[in-house]
Amino acid sequence: MVGNQDTTSFSTLPSKRKKVWMDYLIQLRCIFIIFVVLPISFVIRFFKYVGDKNAETYLFIDSDGGQSKHTSRVEKVAEHMRKRDPYKDGFVCTSRNPNHSIGMRNLDYKRVRHFEVDLSTFRSIIRFDKKQMIIKVEPMVTISQITRITLPASLSIPVVSELGDLTVGGLINGFGIGVSSFKYGSFSEMVISMEIVLADGQVVIAKKDNEYSDLFYGVPWSLGTLGILVSAEIKLIRVAQYMKVTYKPIKGDATCLRDVSENLCLTYDHTILGIEGIIYNPANAVIVIGEYCTLLEATRAGSVRNSIGWWFKPWFYQHAKKALDKGQFTEYIPIKEYYQRHRRSYFWGCKLIIPFADRWWFRYVLGWLMPPNIFLLKTTQTEAMRNYYHSKLLIQNVLVPNHKLYDALKFIHREIEIYPIWICPIRLFYHGAKTMVCFENNNDTNRYNSQVYSNIGICHAPAAVTRGDVFISSEVVKTLEDWVIENHGFQSHLGVTELSERNFWRMFNREHYEQCRAKYKSVGTFLDVYNKCKKEIKFDEVEQSETLRN
Repeated sequence: MVGNQDTTSFSTLPSKRKKVWMDYLIQLRCIFIIFVVLPISFVIRFFKYVGDKNAETYLFIDSDGGQSKHTSRVEKVAEHMRKRDPYKDGFVCTSRNPNHSIGMRNLDYKRVRHFEVDLSTFRSIIRFDKKQMIIKVEPMVTISQITRITLPASLSIPVVSELGDLTVGGLINGFGIGVSSFKYGSFSEMVISMEIVLADGQVVIAKKDNEYSDLFYGVPWSLGTLGILVSAEIKLIRVAQYMKVTYKPIKGDATCLRDVSENLCLTYDHTILGIEGIIYNPANAVIVIGEYCTLLEATRAGSVRNSIGWWFKPWFYQHAKKALDKGQFTEYIPIKEYYQRHRRSYFWGCKLIIPFADRWWFRYVLGWLMPPNIFLLKTTQTEAMRNYYHSKLLIQNVLVPNHKLYDALKFIHREIEIYPIWICPIRLFYHGAKTMVCFENNNDTNRYNSQVYSNIGICHAPAAVTRGDVFISSEVVKTLEDWVIENHGFQSHLGVTELSERNFWRMFNREHYEQCRAKYKSVGTFLDVYNKCKKEIKFDEVEQSETLRN
């Protein structure tokens, strides 16, 4: 209960919020974004593409691919780590500007004294083995780079993030999912081996079945607090040139949320590559199902092909919404465009930045400049703007067991009332070790020795904000986190957290993580994962805490 003592729902707070000067400044900011941020974003995107292509050339012109240059870069990092003075230097972190990160997670730890490691040159694809169906990449390689190399050979990483600018290092150290996660699990499940520089400068290769297997399973969700990831080998799968995409409408004031949860909990056959749900409001949703299909099937008479990647096309979530009016329909989309279907709009986040960016006239005239660069957006906002966004927007990803999905959707509607909502089923596998994210009830598994969860993606302004009501974001986040803990779910490290350290470790499993921290001498060298997530980090307090643990 927050605000007035008789209030039971955040969405029905009666008191109105008075507008302040920041409200008007934020409304006018879209002009600056259109005429300054978007053109510069396009230029940055172009030069990044050229740089990525240049990095990829080593893969083909060097006799060993990019391995020799990679080895040289790794040795520099290892030597840099060996020179670190634990008594004078701060905690180790990368030199990457925090404004490059996607999401609203607090990165206050980079504001305190720290020992920087430069990984900016680690953006090469080291090896692409078509025969063995393996790709070896450095941590700053993006999803777009990988798909650009592998798709012409009809190969792909099994779990492809919808945002192509996400890096391999971020997806492994954090939480990477895609619409194929209901089958393959998280992004880290596809990793064969990880090359990691430890606290003492030692370089090790961690695999599922070697002496560093505990480190292999400890890295996901650890946010780089066990060591520095410098390369990863990822297995590939064979894919077709097109995706057969079916849009299934779900409508009904009283049954929509239940029908969505039931449809997303079904088991689909092996031809299904992806499944996602988009909930537009409590009475309307669309389930999007993607299946492999051949070029012959996509081009036969009567097949509807749709190149959704063109800048003037409707944003994908709005295109899918057409099923609510026309009923279920099917179309064929080139697989590369299917993978990046939410890129131009950051799902629906760009509408919060430029309210009319989804209109047909804007798409035709300036849609080719989209999306705005995340770094520029964050760099050009003041601290006051940052706090404003934190207080008015919610960007959260939570995992809940599939049988709790309906309860979660009801809770979010009652307490937050925020739409659209993105639902993506994900399979968590049991590996015999209590990793940070693990399900406790091993009897609640299937023949895959796994349990299916649903990722609930929230990225919008709650209804209370759009109505002008009083809205206390910190209290809403706390309430959501408490519900997730009580229902055996997990919160992604992408969003803002209000968790205390005690509640953080009620949500996640600490045993395996702390064992790895001690074994690989990470304590006192790398911040622990909670301190990398928390707000308003105080260096002296954290340093004292880490010293006591060490």
